[in-house]
Amino acid sequence: MIFLILSDLHLGRGRFLKNGQNNILEDFHEDERFQEFLDYYSSGKHYNAEVHLILNGDILNLIQIDIDGVFDHILDEDLTVRQLRIIAQAHAPFFHAIKNFAQVPGKKVTYIIGNHDAGMAFTRAQEEFKKLTSDKVDIAFEREYHGIHFEHGHRFEVINTVPPQRYFIQGPHGKPILNLPWGSLFCISLLPILRKERPHIDKIRPMSAYIKWCFFHDFIFFWRMGFLLLRYFIQTNFDAFTKENRNFKTSIRVLKQVTIYPKFEKKARAILKKSKSIHTVVMGHTHLVEWRKFPEGKYYFNSGTWNPIPSVDASMHESSTNLTYIHLQVDRKQGKLLSGSVHVWQGKWRPFREEVSAVVG
Repeated sequence: MIFLILSDLHLGRGRFLKNGQNNILEDFHEDERFQEFLDYYSSGKHYNAEVHLILNGDILNLIQIDIDGVFDHILDEDLTVRQLRIIAQAHAPFFHAIKNFAQVPGKKVTYIIGNHDAGMAFTRAQEEFKKLTSDKVDIAFEREYHGIHFEHGHRFEVINTVPPQRYFIQGPHGKPILNLPWGSLFCISLLPILRKERPHIDKIRPMSAYIKWCFFHDFIFFWRMGFLLLRYFIQTNFDAFTKENRNFKTSIRVLKQVTIYPKFEKKARAILKKSKSIHTVVMGHTHLVEWRKFPEGKYYFNSGTWNPIPSVDASMHESSTNLTYIHLQVDRKQGKLLSGSVHVWQGKWRPFREEVSAVVG
């Protein structure tokens, strides 16, 4: 059995706005490539193969979809469904690709919920996604199949998570709304303003180095960014529906962590140690490809992203995009990993390039 794992695609409302202007909040421009990718793994020699597609979080950028020009941090079920429909209209080939893939014998699809698509936890949002793709799509926060643990990974960052028991809170008129973490609230309220001036500011890695770079080479923007952050903290300190996650005390605590670029190798190892039945952990969220083999013969993979990641000394320019995904082959009867690889999708004429390969058995 083959597992294909992608994450952090961040589908938005499309490359262009209604007025024809470029949409600076759209990160995904690879609908046709994604369509080719799923066609390849559901036809030819793969037509009769068992192939399980794992969409491992942050596939949809639901928290940055404005409604009538307004970015709202009070996200209920109705609003989330509207956002999902906007994305589906802008990325029709992507949704059709999943639909066609799921119809082929032996093909499965699992959607893991991340922090940018937290609204997929709403029942109606899941029903809408299945209507747009396939009712066979499994949607969850994490899953374990044949000894492989899948999750997005955002729960390991204070900035991007809330307690599971507080995932929803009571909003206006008694409706359940998302209890958004500090990072999501920042993405909704402040990031669109910053991206107007520096379109790729949220993609630059590591962020700590970029802040230092700004101080020496982009000094005016450095102070403007600081002013906007301070004003944001003051203005939002007393919001009735979000004060527990973006009050001043929480903001200071979060800022101590925000410049530390996350790596989940230790978290993956902790998951592996906790359960003897798990031999492989796969996550996303960091936007960087990772691959580790542990002494006990267990593995950790991170699928990276299909979005461009600029270098720290080129804040106004895009870098080349690598369409990375994880390819795992498993003996489902024994629950054993046979091989694991980091692949880069190149297109239907030269399907993929193997970056790293771990032949286990």
